[in-house]
Amino acid sequence: MKITSAQFIKGIRGTDDILEQDVPHVAFIGRSNVGKSSSINALLGRNKLVKSSGTPGKTREINFFLINKELFFVDLPGYGYAKLGKVDREQLRKLINWYLFDSGVEDRTVVVVIDIKAGITEHDEEVILAMTNAGMSFIILANKIDKLNQKEKKEAFDKLGEYGVPVIPFSAVKKRGVKEFYQALLA
Repeated sequence: MKITSAQFIKGIRGTDDILEQDVPHVAFIGRSNVGKSSSINALLGRNKLVKSSGTPGKTREINFFLINKELFFVDLPGYGYAKLGKVDREQLRKLINWYLFDSGVEDRTVVVVIDIKAGITEHDEEVILAMTNAGMSFIILANKIDKLNQKEKKEAFDKLGEYGVPVIPFSAVKKRGVKEFYQALLA
């Protein structure tokens, strides 16, 4: 897929007209500090379209980016950031769950961004299990693949293979796996 245009449209915190547009969504979800923003930028061939922060838990809304005037990349807030207060964590959890399960968006692919070096966390497991139980299809983007040796890669991918969904080896830093991501997305 050739990216000819990519622009930020808006951020939302609940029901909005943007959800009713006849535009497919590719929604990115992952724990805080997993490299989600960097991964989206790498997939788009941009450096700073999606703002990344040195402060995990900064994204507090659902951000929409229009790609090639035909597709939304949807950046969901990160989950599992322990330094946020309990109330803030719960609000983010509810916002994420609302978008995934109650927003009414049907033409959507979900991409779970995993830090392959850190492995699957308890929060990742919860999200994957909830989507599996809801019958949602999703892709796992295994980011930071460049930080593992061959043995570590094999062990990590054996574990990820248990979910029975496409797993894309990816490096946002080295832009590895971009072509494979789009092949899986279009499949």
